[in-house]
Amino acid sequence: MNASLNLSGMDLDLQRMAQMHHRYVKVSVIILLGVIIILGNIAVLLVITSSVAGWSRSSRYFLLSLTAADSAFGLLVMPLNLLVSLLKDYTDGPDQLCHLVAFCNATVYATCMYTLAAISLERYVAVLYPLKYSSIMTRRRTLLLIAFSWCFPACLLSPICFPGGIIEVRFSNASLVCNPSYSSNVGYSLSLACVIFFPCSAVMTYANLRVWSAARRQSRKLRQLAHVQRRRHNVASRVLVPVMAAYFACWTPCMAAMIYNALSGSCVPEWLEFVVMWLPTSSGFLNCIFYFWINKSFRQKFHLIMHRLAQTVCPALVDNLGWFRALKVPFGSAFNNNNVVHERSSSVSSTGTLMTLI
Repeated sequence: MNASLNLSGMDLDLQRMAQMHHRYVKVSVIILLGVIIILGNIAVLLVITSSVAGWSRSSRYFLLSLTAADSAFGLLVMPLNLLVSLLKDYTDGPDQLCHLVAFCNATVYATCMYTLAAISLERYVAVLYPLKYSSIMTRRRTLLLIAFSWCFPACLLSPICFPGGIIEVRFSNASLVCNPSYSSNVGYSLSLACVIFFPCSAVMTYANLRVWSAARRQSRKLRQLAHVQRRRHNVASRVLVPVMAAYFACWTPCMAAMIYNALSGSCVPEWLEFVVMWLPTSSGFLNCIFYFWINKSFRQKFHLIMHRLAQTVCPALVDNLGWFRALKVPFGSAFNNNNVVHERSSSVSSTGTLMTLI
């Protein structure tokens, strides 16, 4: 009898040690992801708050909104969930803090999806209707779209804030996230998917397919007229395909797991839940790559800003090493305001240069 008790006690100790090890690994991954997202978006913010050639005022507004939503992953979502994982007694039921954290999680996720959909619409107008861009994407309409992307999710998801209300919230030991209990709120879970994920995905898919189709047609015409090299034929694919692939790769598994939990009433395995719940957060870093870093104007402007910072901090080291001598654009002229450029010539992010590249 004593031997069996000792064995069961050892098994419990081993199980607790394994759980603690898994917990440390998860916390480390979350912290690393948060640091990467914050650093990437700080670099983006430094560039788009200044003038970038080929980007209109409306484009910068949308990109600032996307940067703010992506930064919220690292500055708000991750710290709050880690705080709850440290403070919450897992034997307790729902509490006010967990409800507020779940509301922040859902709002930031939804805002990011709506912002990506708004950027796709702006790109669609800029590429397919360049002559009407200034009249369609006015400053007022741009700000209204951004305000809708931020305010509508907050209003839609506000019932999550209230403990004892229609939405039950639980803290998941598997994913270290406060989330609504989708199995006990099937109707609400499915309605969220229908109102947020599917409409945003449809808008992004339609807009990017139209842009891709227009780029392919233009590429064929230019190849026939000017005998453009074949290597430029797939510029649209190299830009648009990664953008859409990253979006669906980040968001689809999370939504599929949510719908599965709601319909089946059971949870997915521990590590699978952790991956799919934090995978959308990685879009905060991938957006920096696909919407900014593959844009030549953005990279050049970032190099110039880093050159300026390096000259301010340590000018002697910059002169000795000869950094940034390869840049041919005059440093002072790169920081001049480019709002005099007609807005119809601009689009959003790397795909904004799609037609000019082709």
